[in-house]
Amino acid sequence: MRHLTRPSTGHPGRSPVADQPWPRRLLAAGVALLTGLSLAVTAPAGPASAAPAFNYAEALQKSLLFYEAQQSGKLPDWNRVSWRGDSALTDGAGAGLDLTGGWYDAGDHVKFGFPMAFSATMLAWGAVEYRSGYTSSGQLPHLLNNLRFVNDYFIKAHPSANVLYGQVGKGDDDHKWWGPAEVMPMARPAYKIDASCGGADLAGETAAAMAASSMVFRPTDATYADKLLTHARQLYTFADTVRKSYSECITDAASFYKSWSGWQDELVWAAIWLYRATGDASYLTKAESEYDKLGTEPQSTTRSYKWTIAWDNKQFGAYVLLANLTGKQKYVDDANRWLDYWTVGVNGQRVPYSPGGMAVLDSWGALRYAANTSFAALVYSDKTTDATRKARYHDFAVRQINYALGDNPRSSSYVIGFGANAPKNPHHRTAHGSWWDSQTVPVQTRHTLYGALVGGPSSANDAYNDSRSDYVMNEVATDYNAGFTSSLVRLTSEYGGTPLANFPVAETPDMDELTVETTVTQAEPRATGLKVMVYNKSAFPARALTNGKFRYYFRPDGTGSVQVTPGYTQGCPSPTTAKQFSGDIWYVEVDCTGYTIAPAGQSQHRMEVQFKIGVPEGGTWDPTNDPSYQATAGPNRKVPLYAGTTRVWGDEPGPVVPDTTAPSVPGTPVASGLAPRSVTLTWAASTDSGGSGLAGYDVREVLVGGDTVVNRPVTGTTLTISTLLPEQTYQFSVVARDGAGNRSAASPVLTVTTPPTGSADTTVPSTPGTPVASAVTATGLTLAWTPSTDNVGVTGYRVYREAGATDALVGSPSGSTLAVTGLTASTAYQFYVVAVDAAGNTSAASAPVAVTTAPPPVGGTCSVGYATTDWSTGFTATVTITNTGATAINGWTLRFSFGSGQTVSQGWSATVSQTGAAVTATNLSYNGTIAPGASASFGFNGNHTGTNPKPTAFTVNNATCTVA
Repeated sequence: MRHLTRPSTGHPGRSPVADQPWPRRLLAAGVALLTGLSLAVTAPAGPASAAPAFNYAEALQKSLLFYEAQQSGKLPDWNRVSWRGDSALTDGAGAGLDLTGGWYDAGDHVKFGFPMAFSATMLAWGAVEYRSGYTSSGQLPHLLNNLRFVNDYFIKAHPSANVLYGQVGKGDDDHKWWGPAEVMPMARPAYKIDASCGGADLAGETAAAMAASSMVFRPTDATYADKLLTHARQLYTFADTVRKSYSECITDAASFYKSWSGWQDELVWAAIWLYRATGDASYLTKAESEYDKLGTEPQSTTRSYKWTIAWDNKQFGAYVLLANLTGKQKYVDDANRWLDYWTVGVNGQRVPYSPGGMAVLDSWGALRYAANTSFAALVYSDKTTDATRKARYHDFAVRQINYALGDNPRSSSYVIGFGANAPKNPHHRTAHGSWWDSQTVPVQTRHTLYGALVGGPSSANDAYNDSRSDYVMNEVATDYNAGFTSSLVRLTSEYGGTPLANFPVAETPDMDELTVETTVTQAEPRATGLKVMVYNKSAFPARALTNGKFRYYFRPDGTGSVQVTPGYTQGCPSPTTAKQFSGDIWYVEVDCTGYTIAPAGQSQHRMEVQFKIGVPEGGTWDPTNDPSYQATAGPNRKVPLYAGTTRVWGDEPGPVVPDTTAPSVPGTPVASGLAPRSVTLTWAASTDSGGSGLAGYDVREVLVGGDTVVNRPVTGTTLTISTLLPEQTYQFSVVARDGAGNRSAASPVLTVTTPPTGSADTTVPSTPGTPVASAVTATGLTLAWTPSTDNVGVTGYRVYREAGATDALVGSPSGSTLAVTGLTASTAYQFYVVAVDAAGNTSAASAPVAVTTAPPPVGGTCSVGYATTDWSTGFTATVTITNTGATAINGWTLRFSFGSGQTVSQGWSATVSQTGAAVTATNLSYNGTIAPGASASFGFNGNHTGTNPKPTAFTVNNATCTVA
């Protein structure tokens, strides 16, 4: 993101001792301090340090790779950046054209044609002058690939002689969003210049790029070179005819890449390149005739020399090219004056230098200016016959490039992935790899943006901050690397070097990119409520999941039909049915086809779906043997995620293994309600770990002294038998059986003797002691009492809560304690106890105990998260209540207030109402219970009048919650 201002022409300078190793330069800088706009110019302190100081071929190799990281559209097969994918595949569709391809400008995703064309021109210039350096380093194929890629885009952008598309993407809209190119959510309009509203600067620079590139392709593909020249000639004629600044027509570019120098420099520059590419002398004549109209220093006839060649102003490059091509003194004088200003100074003024030797022209992308000037200085030094200046300009360029590669007071490279202590956090959306639309999430940059030259120190003090948010020091851009790459090929030609073998190595993902997390929201006796979250944090490359689906596997336990109840969903349809997978394993599937889950924002990168699986009244439900069940909230690999038919996360259940494991032994039967002809038996349940699930029990009844043996099948853990004989002794035992037919060992035997007819037990148990309350909280307590006695035996108790005419039974424990839950905070209650014996006789009620529950804790039992997706006058809110307490929330009412006049229009997964600013949300039947650590979510649509601040306080059941 670059909001560029008009370059200044007068800069304070510092006396550079430009060609010494940095410790000595630092010492010298302490003496030669700048005291004003002018300084006493001294001769350079000596030649550049012995080269090669660095492996220039490796630096060249990596600098070229940066352009492949910037590619837009469908990536070619030769793209070597493993973490990049296709992007912006509909560019130009609104104009009825294919404008895919080209380079993203910098750390953003706008395709600005003006700096893109300049970058291509500078790269091509390097190959025109130093093709042998590309050949010797093995980088020529990569250069040709990248130049063809960008020139193919220029061809698309120039559909007719007087039409040129100069920008795709709207600057401000693009910059508001922080994420990878592959999942950009914003519209990308295309902007053009034409005969009715032209742009000589844009058309001229694009003509220069295509003409210079034609020279690079001429030796290997003359047909393609001719095609580029045809476009270049047309574009130059267009530029020469319209003579207008392109930002007057593509107004969105004015805030980013306005050509402050005007269009005259492009008319000269492009004519020079057309002359070089065609040999047509009329272009040279044109360049020279337009040259005298180039910019001058203020209130002077002297050609400008206090700036440099960059995306805006090319006249400095024209000085060098015309001096080298013609040898005419006026061009030589202009080139010398400009390069002297960058080295020894002119009229007592020089470009500012840091103590470490960096030439600092401007704060924003300072290394870019030094690198561009270095390349022009190298080209000029190779042709000039002035021996002093030949050495001066050559050594200046070597010094500046070496500074960028690591010869500086920080001993740090400014080229990502090269040298020591290189930057790691460029201001670059796709390299960062955020899924959250945030520069700070994640903390670490996920990709190495090899070869990118960062802006570097913004002042002449050698100070640098490797911060992603610092787009002055840490932005990267195609024009930053253009002159730098061409300088590197020149130094490779002179000093050699060796590119890295097997480079680049494909990156591997730094995390599971596509995941599923589950949370048990309701743990009920006959059902399990679930919240399933699908997350897309992909970056290798980033990709949108548009055909995702996941499966939750379970075992129905064989008792009752399965019920699937849909709940809240962020978008994907919540499931309503289950399907058989294999054997006794079933699943519910959530198909999100048609819904986009992409690493593009807080809400966009995830999808929440809630549902409940269970059985109706009378059935049994045990989630612990479900293949996908996970009691704790978090990532759950047992819930596989698919993209279409391809599994991208998690594991499916394996083939069903035959169950040969018998259930555990049931508990010893306990008799109650014993009568002459009947008895009720209960026992502790068995468990089954073999996979087929518990199917039921067989109760074995033996008449002692007789030959009668009866097996009675039952599914539950209670059986009433009504066919006994009076005054007989019976023995009972229980065997458990599973779904595979495996049987447990028999339980211990229970022996009972039926009473004679007419002599049933009618003695009631003694009265239990008065209950004592302990562990009293806001929602529960524990009761204990002195046990009752009975002539036959007490089999249990009934605990009641006084509630007016009809008291409420709160529990039937077999022992003399009971934990009571589900109470309301700060509320008075009374409880009493009744004992029950085996014959069903009940005692008198105990004396009641009165107890008041504790007041609600402040912010200790609930947490509320509130997130919105906003648009112009409306929003969608997602609210998540999390139980942070130790006991379940049984039924909830959430209350909060709006602060800026917002109104609720429609809600889901809760009953949402509003009175004034106050909003109330009450649970529905399926999401009223929130277990400790679990959550329940609901949502609503609303309206606002321009601002939509989040509520600052929430209560659940009148308890104040923390705000997540």
